[in-house]
Amino acid sequence: MKVYKTKTELSGHLSSLVSSEKTIGLVPTMGALHPGHTSLVNRAILENDVVLVTIFVNPTQFNDSSDLENYPRTLEADLTLLKRLKVHLVFVPSLEEMYPEKDQRTFYLDNLDKVMEGKHRKDHFNGVAQIVSKLFRLTNPTRAYFGQKDFQQFVIVRRLVKILDLDISIVACPIIREEDGLAMSSRNVKLSAAHRKLAPFIHSTLKRATQKMDLLSPEEVKTWVTSQFEKQPDMHLEYFEIVEDKELRPVIDWKEKVNKVGCLAVQLGGVRLIDNMNFD
Repeated sequence: MKVYKTKTELSGHLSSLVSSEKTIGLVPTMGALHPGHTSLVNRAILENDVVLVTIFVNPTQFNDSSDLENYPRTLEADLTLLKRLKVHLVFVPSLEEMYPEKDQRTFYLDNLDKVMEGKHRKDHFNGVAQIVSKLFRLTNPTRAYFGQKDFQQFVIVRRLVKILDLDISIVACPIIREEDGLAMSSRNVKLSAAHRKLAPFIHSTLKRATQKMDLLSPEEVKTWVTSQFEKQPDMHLEYFEIVEDKELRPVIDWKEKVNKVGCLAVQLGGVRLIDNMNFD
């Protein structure tokens, strides 16, 4: 496994791969790797000649400076894991390497960035678009792998590739959950023991909501989910929306011939958790 810290060194290696027509699978991460990331890496290994994992905590996608400061960083453990998984290349740039000057670019993402997460995290997705576009231009991968836990991000990255006219396949990988249903996330380590015991309520509520489709309309399901979280004094539901998976438009009727996804965000003990589930 080769670890690079500069764009120049990485580009030199990648250029030789391109000339030999090797396929490249990119797994962009912010580190603090867990089995969800492992699933992305393993799929990338199956589908590509070379796998490149990037580890970079991107400041432009954080709208809360304390969240950025407290984001878990476990680089040594991450590199040990990636080596065990037999990853070929790892890119671990510094802040100055990725942003030698302030990135002033504004991306117009067809209003996909204005709903759900976008309403609660100002400029978050513009920051995501900034770093993802930088990584895509630098690495020019054949495929890039994203977890479905960040469903809205996946939809936006897929649209970003279309907007930028890039020849990159964006691969969605399933949510990996703990045994009790909690979606795996780097932020889970910040939960207290008491709050960790409460966290599976998020998944169980989503699951119960899908079972009410025969009795309730989408709007009534939204009301029911809201009422369930109102009964949990330690949890604050930021939003719950049922949307179709292309334009993130709210689903009004279950009969609509679209893929339907229920998405939510919850604050639990100062930790922000997101999750989603198919409503089909």
